[in-house]
Amino acid sequence: LSPAAGRLSYSLGLKGASMVVDTACSSSLVAVHLAANSLRNKESDLALVGGVNLLLGPSLSIDFTKARMLAPDGRCKTFDQSANGYVRSEGCGVVVLKRLSQAIRDGDNVLALIRGSALNQDGASGGLTV
Repeated sequence: LSPAAGRLSYSLGLKGASMVVDTACSSSLVAVHLAANSLRNKESDLALVGGVNLLLGPSLSIDFTKARMLAPDGRCKTFDQSANGYVRSEGCGVVVLKRLSQAIRDGDNVLALIRGSALNQDGASGGLTV
């Protein structure tokens, strides 16, 4: 899917950085982090950040089931002691990011502020298959 961002930018006539981020479950938040930094560094004036997950075939779900990554009861129990896997689903979302000063100047409806963000990798700690 690497060409997807470039094709979308081309189709919409967008200019500036255009990229696909794939960091598994954190991809959308990593994309928001990168966009917020781009705005902070004045590399861009506006950012469209989207996240999409599609279940296009059964093979990945079969592999995840064999690896015991998926919850056998079909319920995701985030931060719960009884958590026993996660649940796959489809969805998409897009946010528009802009510097607050420009949003106020343009009369935009400001729904939230990003005060800061960071990225991390826990290395060899327990993860999806541990």
